[in-house]
Amino acid sequence: MKALLPVVFVSALCSSMALAHNAGDIFVRGGLAAVMPDESSDDVASSGELELNNDTQVGVTLTYMLTDQLGVELLAATPFTHEVSTKGLGDVAEVSHLPPSIMAQYYFGQANSQIRPYIGAGLNYTVFFDEKGKGALADTDVDLDNSFGLAAQVGIDVNFAENWFANASLWYMDINTDVHTVVGTFDADIDPITFMASVGYTF
Repeated sequence: MKALLPVVFVSALCSSMALAHNAGDIFVRGGLAAVMPDESSDDVASSGELELNNDTQVGVTLTYMLTDQLGVELLAATPFTHEVSTKGLGDVAEVSHLPPSIMAQYYFGQANSQIRPYIGAGLNYTVFFDEKGKGALADTDVDLDNSFGLAAQVGIDVNFAENWFANASLWYMDINTDVHTVVGTFDADIDPITFMASVGYTF
């Protein structure tokens, strides 16, 4: 998907078709979303802060255009799973989450422009589940509180065929949670940057 996206964008620039994000339009985007946590946390039993690895899953967005410039978007995805570790202990847990978000968006340019950059701001609710202790915490309970916070995005849509367009977007989500373990409760800020490369269709 990421390798093909530049080819799609170049093809779109050579096309004369317009990207019609008009008032009343509904469009969906589907592709790959890579979540890259920018985490920080309390020190865990003198072993360092919690660290989470990156994960890539399928992402889907649904957008309704209120006007030619203003849209509302809902983000959904298949569950992201992260290995949780500390420098001193190595892997200590595995956790999955879903980060549904709703965004208010502003689209630049005219409704019939071939290229439509946009920005967005909104709210994210992250649900954690399937937490599992590993390593030093194997066979113990690990639990993460769900998180409610702000979200922001920038993106661009480029038309390449009638009703079809390519998209690249960058998201920031404010995710804060309490991690409950047998050795204590630790505050953690996950705050991921998410890159999504997708293809969209306008109804």
